[in-house]
Amino acid sequence: MKRREDEIPISRRLTQTPYNLLGALLAGFIVLAFCLILLWHDPLVFWNDDYELSVLPVFADMARSWSEGHWPILSPYSWVCGNLAGEFQYGVFSVFVNTVVIAVWKFPLTFPQQAAAVSIAHLFALAVGAFLLARDRHFSVPLSIFVALIASLNGWIICWGATDWFGALGAFTWLPWVWWGAARALDPRRSKWRFLWPAPFVYLVVTGGFPYTVLMLLLLIAWLAIKFAMANPSVGGLLAKTQGILSIVPMLFGVALGFGLAAPAWLAILDLVQGSARELQAARAHWQWLVPPAALPGLILPCWTVNWADFSNRYLPHTAVELACGLVAPAALIAGLVWRARALVRQIKWELVLLLFLLLLSMIPTAGLFRWSFRWLPFFHLVLAICAAEALHRRPGSVIPAAMALSLTIVTAIAILILRTTGSYAFPLTWIFLGLSAFWILSTLLLRGAEFQKWPPVAITFLALLATYMYIPTNCGVPKYNFSQALLKPAPLDPGRLYLSIYPWAELTYCVAYKPQPVGETLRPGSTPMWAGLHFINGYSPIRPAGVAREFATSIHGEVNPSVGGYLLSNQAGKDGELALLGVDGIVVAHELDLTPQPSSEWETVLTTDEGRVFHRRSAPFARVRSITSLDSRPGEQFAAATVSRINDSRNRVEADVDVPNGERPALLTFSRPYFRGYEARLGNRKLAVTPYRGLFPMVEVPAGAHGRLALIYRPAWLIWGGATAAACVLVILLAVILRGRANN
Repeated sequence: MKRREDEIPISRRLTQTPYNLLGALLAGFIVLAFCLILLWHDPLVFWNDDYELSVLPVFADMARSWSEGHWPILSPYSWVCGNLAGEFQYGVFSVFVNTVVIAVWKFPLTFPQQAAAVSIAHLFALAVGAFLLARDRHFSVPLSIFVALIASLNGWIICWGATDWFGALGAFTWLPWVWWGAARALDPRRSKWRFLWPAPFVYLVVTGGFPYTVLMLLLLIAWLAIKFAMANPSVGGLLAKTQGILSIVPMLFGVALGFGLAAPAWLAILDLVQGSARELQAARAHWQWLVPPAALPGLILPCWTVNWADFSNRYLPHTAVELACGLVAPAALIAGLVWRARALVRQIKWELVLLLFLLLLSMIPTAGLFRWSFRWLPFFHLVLAICAAEALHRRPGSVIPAAMALSLTIVTAIAILILRTTGSYAFPLTWIFLGLSAFWILSTLLLRGAEFQKWPPVAITFLALLATYMYIPTNCGVPKYNFSQALLKPAPLDPGRLYLSIYPWAELTYCVAYKPQPVGETLRPGSTPMWAGLHFINGYSPIRPAGVAREFATSIHGEVNPSVGGYLLSNQAGKDGELALLGVDGIVVAHELDLTPQPSSEWETVLTTDEGRVFHRRSAPFARVRSITSLDSRPGEQFAAATVSRINDSRNRVEADVDVPNGERPALLTFSRPYFRGYEARLGNRKLAVTPYRGLFPMVEVPAGAHGRLALIYRPAWLIWGGATAAACVLVILLAVILRGRANN
């Protein structure tokens, strides 16, 4: 058996760096090849549900924003999803996410191809990080690739992270990197600058866009700190104990630097979530998508089908594809625990504790703002891969893990038949796994003593995962939509108007199961208006911040509550109604709904399609900045009619020339954009107060006789303090790098 990492001099490890980098790239390219095979099998494999309604349209808007020279903190094309930074899941503050988005949007790709390119870029980086983590534990190159394959191609990452909830992939990509960097920061034989290792990767995890992965990060850091502290001798006096505690400081300082670099991201979501619908989510959401104990045989055969609680709290048969890990890992770990239990447990007792704790977390309800505990599974798969690699590392070329895989597959197959958990995909997948197990045994016997004896686990894992996704659908029953490239064009809608779209529940009305033909050109569900730069009230938002999202009772997918929509069109669509105050001058109504904006003298039908009807106000489109003379929330007050001209309405600020008549009455200006805490207004050098109208849009009161250039700027406290914190952390890192360079010279 090869020596452990802590027995190898650092100088020798440094000489292995180019070799490790080549191996890491090989792991990444194997994952790339795997994804290309999936794309060949199904060109739409990365194109599902939230990726269609939310992620890709926002990425298109982010690319547009950068091309215009603006930081995509806000989006002018949605009120519900207008605060892209606060929505968190889009990785607005992640250098890597933004770089990938900018690069991908330089090419003339279709929607599914763009989604695939963004996901594959992150899967590549995830595989590289997992490989380096494994190599730092001094696993062989084949075993390190084995860890990389499971980390990046396990069932949860492929079926949810890479194809639906991109934020989960965007953040988890960097968790193995954090582990790798934190372990180096804990190594006392490294230089005093070792605290730098985890900082950039902690930053990338936090800004990647998934709060659950931030919890994983905190758990990982706590686990590493406890493991390292407990590994030190408990005797030796107070000085030894103090030195043991102090040895954790470099890692904690590096983690703190990473969180400091990411301060704008986590401060933004903490600000936006206040008063949001996410704060008030139903308790039943915490009981959805828990891993049932009865599903655990899915670690061996992913076709194992038992009841899971879905998004509606219904217990329905569900194939355990999220547990797919390529057969080898659970078989190798179980074999090691059976045949070499004492030695293996002594070596990986901490990893086993973490593994069992993660499995428990995936099975129990969550609390607070979090939901759907099966989101812990990617971390579980990563730890499982490391534990299994340790078992294989101790007995390289042994036939015992292969025999265990065959035995477990046979037992699970028999249980499938007896317990009737076959589902729809048990065959031929069961036969394939039996064949792969037999092939593993045969190849192990034939290659014994040969150079390639360590590669069969890699090949079996690759083929088992590939067979799983070939025979089991990867979208886990979530809806798909047939959004055509025509959504890149604003027609038949007017980009100069602000629309309110009233449509029924999208996933039950417009998914391909009900509407196989192209949809969305008229209704633009979710955040799809961002593709064409159309201004809509609607938008996809899991947070649904206070303001229009709460006022209109919008769902996560952007649907306005039908009763609220009916009330707005019947009672608030006139020239003095709430919709006019917001600046809504276009209405889209799905043909499934019998609604017409009133009064008819204010609206005209401009378009009727199979999807619905489009109404425009008979007057010209509203200006983005308007002076109003009265307001229902301030009864008895009258305001002067100011002259507003030369309006420049950009993403994060609005500018306009304002001239208020002399007299006693001030002017009241309304801005047709969603209100978020953090707006400030200036007229020349004079600061003016910004107030919201019922939390819907910002207003500014301009004194009588004032004139000049008025600027409304989004400059929230979280951005100022978060930016300052990030800048300070950058300076600390740069100073440390400079001093380290001088010390080495």
